[in-house]
Amino acid sequence: MSRHVRGAARGLRQSRRAMVLAGVAVVSTLLGVAARHASAAHATMQHEYAPHTPRLAIARLQYDGGGDWYANPSSLPNLLAAIAERTALPVERTEGKVRLTDDALFSYPFLHATGHGEMVLSAVELARLREYLTRGGFLHIDDNYGLDESARKMLAQLFPDRPLVPVPARHPIYRVVYDMPGGLPKIHEHDGKPAEGLGIFLGDRLAVYYSYSADLGNGWEDIGTHAGDPPELHERAIRMGVNLFVYAVTSRVTP
Repeated sequence: MSRHVRGAARGLRQSRRAMVLAGVAVVSTLLGVAARHASAAHATMQHEYAPHTPRLAIARLQYDGGGDWYANPSSLPNLLAAIAERTALPVERTEGKVRLTDDALFSYPFLHATGHGEMVLSAVELARLREYLTRGGFLHIDDNYGLDESARKMLAQLFPDRPLVPVPARHPIYRVVYDMPGGLPKIHEHDGKPAEGLGIFLGDRLAVYYSYSADLGNGWEDIGTHAGDPPELHERAIRMGVNLFVYAVTSRVTP
């Protein structure tokens, strides 16, 4: 490849990067306006739960049933750092930890759930999660190999009339910041199954994203945590995580 061609390609990549950052900066401004309007609206609403100011943050879901909801401890800190460094969003770098019965739940735009065991939600928790999602929240469930059966059962109870379906490769979640032409990246091989990005849509909005047979959260952890994982897999996982978060917070913004 000639020096001129390489220079042109580099310039295109830099221009594309600048456009992405500029777009996210605009989104950040819109989110700030939305947050102020939301706070004002909540102040006048008579609601069963105490109002909370929206935050640009990720909360880890604490659930019952014996599953290790706390798995992959370095995953969310690394993802939050990448969001802060790669976008213009003023994201909080410390992860939250919430139960579905916590009032603080509604202040988080992004809820992350993972683990290897069983996830059990009570009727009250299911109702709270349903309300959280219908009010604009986003849930990412990452099967850490072992959570699949109970996660699918829970989601069927959550929205009996809305099936878990494959998220099309053309969906914005695969291109909102980074182009992911192969869709959800496969991080670990367990039983030969391909990685699947599944979701539940509320209208046109993707409200639940389920990363199955991928171990996406493992890819967010510190490089070297999982022996044999090359850095390029970590990068692909981080890129997918950035897309998830940016889609989650931008899909909440209304004109």
